Amino acid sequence: MKTPLAIAITATAISASSAFAQEPKQGGIIDTIIQPEPPGLVLGMIQNAPTRTVAGNIYEGLLRYSTDLEPMPQLAESWEVSDDGRTWTFHLREDVSWHDGEPFTAEDVVFSADVFHRELNPSARAVLQHVESIEATDDHTVVFTLEKPFGPFLISFEAGTFTMVPKHIYEGTEFRDNEANNHPIGTGPFKFENWDRGTVIQLVKNEDYYEEDLPYLDGINWHIIPDGASRAVAYENGTVDVLPYGTVENFDIPRLTELDNTCVTEAGHEYFSPFAMLWMNNREGPTADKRFRQAVMYAMDREFARNVLWNGLGKVPLGAFGSNARFQNEELAPYDHDPERARELLDEMGYDGEEVRLLPLPYGETWTRWAEAVQQNLKEVGINVRTEATDVGGWNQRLGDWDYDLAFTYLYQYGDPALGISRTYLSSNIQKGSPWNNVEGYENEKVDELFNQAATAYPDEEREALYHEVQEILQEDVPVGWLLELGFPTIYRCDVKNLVTSGVGVNDGFKDAWLDR
Repeated sequence: MKTPLAIAITATAISASSAFAQEPKQGGIIDTIIQPEPPGLVLGMIQNAPTRTVAGNIYEGLLRYSTDLEPMPQLAESWEVSDDGRTWTFHLREDVSWHDGEPFTAEDVVFSADVFHRELNPSARAVLQHVESIEATDDHTVVFTLEKPFGPFLISFEAGTFTMVPKHIYEGTEFRDNEANNHPIGTGPFKFENWDRGTVIQLVKNEDYYEEDLPYLDGINWHIIPDGASRAVAYENGTVDVLPYGTVENFDIPRLTELDNTCVTEAGHEYFSPFAMLWMNNREGPTADKRFRQAVMYAMDREFARNVLWNGLGKVPLGAFGSNARFQNEELAPYDHDPERARELLDEMGYDGEEVRLLPLPYGETWTRWAEAVQQNLKEVGINVRTEATDVGGWNQRLGDWDYDLAFTYLYQYGDPALGISRTYLSSNIQKGSPWNNVEGYENEKVDELFNQAATAYPDEEREALYHEVQEILQEDVPVGWLLELGFPTIYRCDVKNLVTSGVGVNDGFKDAWLDR
């Protein structure tokens, strides 16, 4: 059942969409907010949500995806697949240039996929492990040959996941130390102009963009305002026009959506299906015992988190697969809020009160409150918890170094378990230094086998059987804590038109947006 706020958001989105039949206007700058300040802007190298939101307007992928997750042309204008499902041929646009004027070619695609992403990007690696070869057959044709048919291959080319980066800038360099990281160069509708740290990130119109008449806007200013109340005030007083998801505290959303000239939509997150989790270090300490991890699940009051902290937006997940993911096993026994069962499990394992460190997600007051609520839940069943707050850079570092016991995060599920779910549990995806892979250190040979078989199984009925089996094992082992399928509304002035036109929302929506002023 939808909450009143969710109903209002849906209704407002529908009524706002009817206005998009107007003739677009050229010009104007949109002021918006990014929260928190991203650690960098090079997609593929960094996959934080704030990086994706800003840099998705600088960089592009081969394809875009509708809110129904249907593939749409972007850098690739057409594609075809062989009868055996193993060979995918992409035909690139011939009129695309990088922001420095160099032509975009098939060699950039090969370099991005076969070199850059294989080294840096765990999300792309989950796809690339199924790719036998990538070949540029001419300047504007790229052929991917798969080891076996891979069902979700065509929905893996979104800009934040499979970013195209310039070969002439990165080849032969230490990617993370490249000077271009301070001035990102993409093919997108907006160019990087300036980053006044702690204040604003400015993007300007790409005058040489290959899509006719686009973008309509002259630029985007991403304001960095650390305080949640001040971000809300910035919208109220007209300083900013758009509040992307997560930029104001949830308790402010009902009030802000009632303001004049204000529209709101939940559309634009269909591709990502953001899924909040609690990393639990499987390597050492109490969290290495699955009975402790089960106790944590029973101890947490996830319904309270959704209803009170998130204003009824989102959904409490049954297990590792969110409701938007394909092949969810709906027969699993749920982890309801059951403090007594949590205490029984702790007694069974002989938990002696050893302290565990809880790392909140530094993305605003709602997340801070959530960490406090979980800490209280755990203390009520006898778990000794100490919170260790940090900034975004410190959070990335701590998780990448596995220096935590419990830690909040959220990851994208990308519609298919082979893309966004398996990466969290495959032992082959354990790699120190990244906060986006199997950070918890979970190792189970049977789970590896099932995930790997399911990724290439055919037909879907066979994939479903394998994924159902793997979910049963994960439900028992609880490698991570499953918190909430997040609901993220975008709030904006009603005279900002055509803002959400794809399944990733504002992450690539500003190219189609225009101002009716």
